[in-house]
Amino acid sequence: MLFTKTGLESAFIVDVERHEDKRGFFARSWCTREFEAHGLNSRLVQCNVSRNRTKGTLRGMHYQVTPHREAKLVRCTAGAVYDVIIDLRPESPTCRRHFGMVLSAENHRALYVPEGFAHGFLTLEDNSEVFYQMSEFHEAAAARGVRWNDHAFGISWPAEVRVISDRDRGYPDYFSSGR
Repeated sequence: MLFTKTGLESAFIVDVERHEDKRGFFARSWCTREFEAHGLNSRLVQCNVSRNRTKGTLRGMHYQVTPHREAKLVRCTAGAVYDVIIDLRPESPTCRRHFGMVLSAENHRALYVPEGFAHGFLTLEDNSEVFYQMSEFHEAAAARGVRWNDHAFGISWPAEVRVISDRDRGYPDYFSSGR
């Protein structure tokens, strides 16, 4: 596996290292030892799948508060998404900065999202599917979010948002969220 820094403290792009032959390719998509060697949380307790019917569906920007902060490894297994993370850790030198990239079934890339980051994505194709590996169990009482189009972050989404839940649309701006 290949780990590339994103410019945000502790967040990485994770690429598979393909071993190709006439049958296709084989690649490792998870290795506890390699994640630990990069100083990343390798605890896995839950995996989730998000299926999204319509291009332009936005999910995010979600996170969980202490003591349920979670690291995630996010991969698109069908279609394509524009995946975004925001560093919300007050002690971090990259606090309030964001990073976005395309994850697709075609490029096989993953994004490692450290604890204390908000995460969300916008589907770029119909029938896009996202697979999450999580370091903590989902705890509804610890679930929070910030608004996907909050000017405090300046995220430039690459396509129109057509479908969004009331909850995601109603998240507060960062500076009014009591952080």
